[in-house]
Amino acid sequence: MGDRAMTGRALTNGAMTIGIVIVAAGRGERAGAPGDGPKQYRLIGGKPVIRHTLETFLRWPKRGPVVVVIHPQDEALYASAVRDMDGASDVITTFGGETRQKSVHQGLAAMASTEATHVMIHDAARPFADHALLDRIVLGFDQGHDGLLPAMPVTDTLKRGGSDGFVHETVPRAGLFAAQTPQSFLLSAIRLAHDKAAALRREDFTDDASIAEWAGIQVHLVEGSVDNIKLTVQRDIAMADEKLSRSADPLLPDVRTGNGYDVHQLVDGDGVTLCGVFIPHDQKLSGHSDADVALHALTDALLATCGAGDIGDHFPPSDMQWRGAPSRIFLAHAAEIVREKGGTIMNADISLIAEAPKISPHRETMRATLADILGISLDRCSVKATTNETIGFVGRREGIAAIATATVVYRGETR
Repeated sequence: MGDRAMTGRALTNGAMTIGIVIVAAGRGERAGAPGDGPKQYRLIGGKPVIRHTLETFLRWPKRGPVVVVIHPQDEALYASAVRDMDGASDVITTFGGETRQKSVHQGLAAMASTEATHVMIHDAARPFADHALLDRIVLGFDQGHDGLLPAMPVTDTLKRGGSDGFVHETVPRAGLFAAQTPQSFLLSAIRLAHDKAAALRREDFTDDASIAEWAGIQVHLVEGSVDNIKLTVQRDIAMADEKLSRSADPLLPDVRTGNGYDVHQLVDGDGVTLCGVFIPHDQKLSGHSDADVALHALTDALLATCGAGDIGDHFPPSDMQWRGAPSRIFLAHAAEIVREKGGTIMNADISLIAEAPKISPHRETMRATLADILGISLDRCSVKATTNETIGFVGRREGIAAIATATVVYRGETR
C-alpha cells in the first residue's frame, strides 16, 4: 500500500497547520477471543472503532492532513471500515511496525511530506475524544508550548505491592496524572526525538510524551476528558457498544393516548348531567351513577393510557353504592391512578353527540369542571358537540353518546 498522497485541502489554524497521526497497527489481543480481529475494527454502535475515531478528527474544523498507520495485513479491514466515509479519500495511509513506537515513527515520516507544522498523535482505540479536548490542545500551541499531554488527575488510591502479594506502601497521588492521547507536539521536534530514539535502538518508551521528555522537549499538561478512554479489553468494547447504542436509540417521550366511548338512554325526566354540569331538559339519562356519558367516556380514556381496565372494573354497575353517584368521583379516581403510575395529564377532549339539549351555552362551564377534576389548566380541556342529523337512536332522541380522548405523558423508558 505505502504512503498515499492526500487529495483534500488541509485546514490551517493561522500559520499553524495541525496534522493528525492515528495509530492503528496494533493487534489488540486482549480485546476479544481469537478470530475476533484487531480491536480497532471491532463494531461499537454499529460502526468500527477506527471509523468513530477518524470521524471525530475529519469533522474537526481545525484539522490539517491526516495520516493513519495500519498493519500490513489490515488493508482490507481498513478499506471496509472507511468505505463511503466523508473525507476518507483525504487520508494518507502508511504501514506500521511491530511496536507502537515504530508505527508512530512511520506515521511522522509520512506527515513530514505534508504542510503540517504541528502534530497530534492519537490511538485509534480511543474513539471518544471530542472537539473540546482538541481545541484545548490548540490553545496550548497558541500559548507557545511545543509538547502537550492531555491527562486526568489520578483519583484512585494507589498501592505499591511486592512479589510476596502484600501491600508495601501507599503511593501519594498528589501530582499524579493518567496520560491520554492525542499527545501533541511541534512536528519537527517530535520527529527528531523519534529519529534519535530509533538510531539508538531505544524501544522502551511507553508513549510519545516519554520520548519527548527523554529528548528534552517540555511537555505541558492539558485537561483531558473523562470519556476519552482507551478500549483495551473485551469489557471495554462491550461498554462502548452499549454507550453508543443508547445514544443512537435515545429514549422516546412516553406519550400515550387513550380513547373512551359511552352511550346512555334518554327517558322522561327534568334534565341531564353532562361533563359534571346539570342542564334542565324534558328528558334525563338512564344508566350507571348519574349517567354522565361524557365523564364515563373520559374515565375510560384515562384508564386506557396505563392499561388500568375500564370504569366497570373500578365501579361495577352492580354495586348499589354507585347508584346516582356523581360521575366526577370516577374521573377523579382515574386521574389519581394515572398520577400514581407516573403520568401527567396533558389534554382531555370530549365530543358529545346529541340532538338536544344544546351544549354550546354550557361549554365553558363544562371545560372549567373538567379542569377542576383533573387538576389541569382550562386550555387543556376541550368540549365539542354535534347532532346526528336525526339519524339513528341519537337522531330519534333516544340517547346521547360521547367520545373522549386523553393524552398523558409518562415518566421512564418506552421499552
